[in-house]
This record gives sequence, structure tokens and C-alpha cells, in this order.
Amino acid sequence: MYNVAVMANAAPKKPGAASSEAVQYGRSIVREEIEALSQVEALLDERFAAAVQAILNQAPGARIVVSGMGKAGFVAMKISATLSSIGFPSFFLHPADAVHGDLGRFTKNDIALLLSNSGETSEVVRLLPALKSHGSSIISITSSADSTLAKHSDIVIETGKLKEAGPLGLAPTTSTTVMMALGDALAMTLVKKRGFTSEEFAAFHPGGDLGRALMTVSEIMRAGDAQCVVHESTVTKKALHLITETKGRPGAAAVVNDKGIIVGAFTDGNLRRCLEHDTTFLEKPIGDVCSRSPIAIRPGQLAQEAARIMQERKLDQLFVVDDQQKPVGLLDIQDLLACGMIRAPR
Repeated sequence: MYNVAVMANAAPKKPGAASSEAVQYGRSIVREEIEALSQVEALLDERFAAAVQAILNQAPGARIVVSGMGKAGFVAMKISATLSSIGFPSFFLHPADAVHGDLGRFTKNDIALLLSNSGETSEVVRLLPALKSHGSSIISITSSADSTLAKHSDIVIETGKLKEAGPLGLAPTTSTTVMMALGDALAMTLVKKRGFTSEEFAAFHPGGDLGRALMTVSEIMRAGDAQCVVHESTVTKKALHLITETKGRPGAAAVVNDKGIIVGAFTDGNLRRCLEHDTTFLEKPIGDVCSRSPIAIRPGQLAQEAARIMQERKLDQLFVVDDQQKPVGLLDIQDLLACGMIRAPR
């Protein structure tokens, strides 16, 4: 154990001839894959456009069922996940499972996206008769338009013959890289053609950083009976009771005038100041003891912006107002902590 620890903490040795050779060979593999991508870029034609249009023309409720065997299967999983994340319902279907009952998951309007470099993968080719009889459209990504898979597909995205990178040229390398890139190209073209927005994308990623980044104030603000709004003529003692009785106990009230427009705010900070300097404040109108011209934000603004304002101004609450400056909600610092918009101090 002692020797292992010493080795782990030892300074790394300078790279010698052997490591330099490894680096150079690694770079050569990357270059081979780049060349393969360039080859496929040149091959893209109207068949790719037809695949895009076929997906855009799917009937409501239809899915894209992506399938492939071995390494191509792993690529198919990723492509399916990407399609789902941009609003095109999709699932991965293992070809072996498909012929043992899972073909029943297809509906007539679904599109089958089949991946096979050779176009002769037996597990994938076995799906073709059933898909044809089912009436499903078939899009294939394969190396040759003369392959069995291609001949029985409605649309073929051809990659051309690819030399697998590496000393043996056998392990799927360039072929899977190309399939992955074509899947990304297909997905991103769909995004562009359909006008998919970042807000829509965030709706499919509510738990991730992007979802939080695009979350709006309206999604997390306290509204309805969870916010306290009082007229400026309300006696402070009564206003305090209303704040306490409000659902969630927000600890603040928006103070409005006769037109319902926010003119002030009463918070725990105002209460502390009144207790220190004004022993008669409880009998005064809350309009006399509140803070005037409170900072507010609109419901459609990003919650990130609200978090920035609250942190910079050291606010525990931020009022939300509509275009007429009427209060429609309240943001509490605890709400931002709960959704991970800001971090609690350590």
C-alpha cells in the first residue's frame, strides 16, 4: 500500500519515444475518422432530405423506431435518445427482441430507422418482411445502396465503403462515427426545419442545467392564495395577520393603491426596522411604513435573472408584476434554492 501511494503521488515522467509514437498513432486514427466524415459529407444528397421530410410528415402520435445490432445498436440508442429530446417521439428496439414479439410495439404510421454498415446484418435484415407487411416506412443508414437492407428500404442514407480505423481494420470505428454523425445531422436538420426553440428543448430537459437556465419566473413564483397583496390603507396590524395567514407564509406583502398597482412592499426587514424605531407602527396604514417603489420582475423573464437580482440586492423576496404593474406573484429565495437556481451558502 505504501509503494502504491508513493507512485500515485510521484511527478509524471517526461514522455519518451514510446509515448510519442503512441500519440502519433492516436492522431492517425483521428485523421482516418475525419477523412471518413468528409467522405460521407460529400455523399449526402436528396435522399437525406427525403428522410427529413418523411419524419416531418409523420402522422400525430407516430414514433421513430431506431434499431441496429452490436456497436451500431449503441449508436441507434443514442440517435433515438436525441430524437426524443427534440420532440420527435422515438424508442430503440433491439432487433433480436423485435422478432420475439416486440414488433407489436410498431404502429402503422411509425418509421423504422435501421442501422447496419454492411446492410447484411442478419438480425436487422430479418426485420424487413415483418416491417413491410406492417406497412411501416423504412429509412436505412448503410454503406451500399446495393445491400439487402438498402434494396428493401424506402429511403437510403448511404455512407459509402468505409475503412475501419486501426491496425486490423475490423473493429467498428469509422463506421460508427459516421452513423453517429449522420444521426446528429438528421436530428439537427429536423430542429432547423421545424423551428424547434430552446424553450421547447428545455421542456424535455426539466431536470438538467439547460432546463434551469431557461426556466421562467412564472414557473416557480408563488401566485394566487400563496401571495399576499394588501391595500396601502390597510392597518399594519391587520396586514401582518394577512401575511401570516397566507399559504406558505411568504413573509412579505405587496402594497397596492386603488388601481391595484404595486406602490410598496412590506417584508420582515421592514418589520424589524419598525420595531426598533416606531412603537406605534401597528396602528398606522401599511402604506406609511412600507418600502416604496419596490423592485419587481415580470413573469416571462428568466428565473436566472430573478436569482441574479435577488443575490445582488440581497433580497429574500422579489415581487412579480404584469404589464400594468399589478402584482401577480412572489418569488422567495427558498423557491430558488429548492429548484437549484442558486446554491445555499456553505
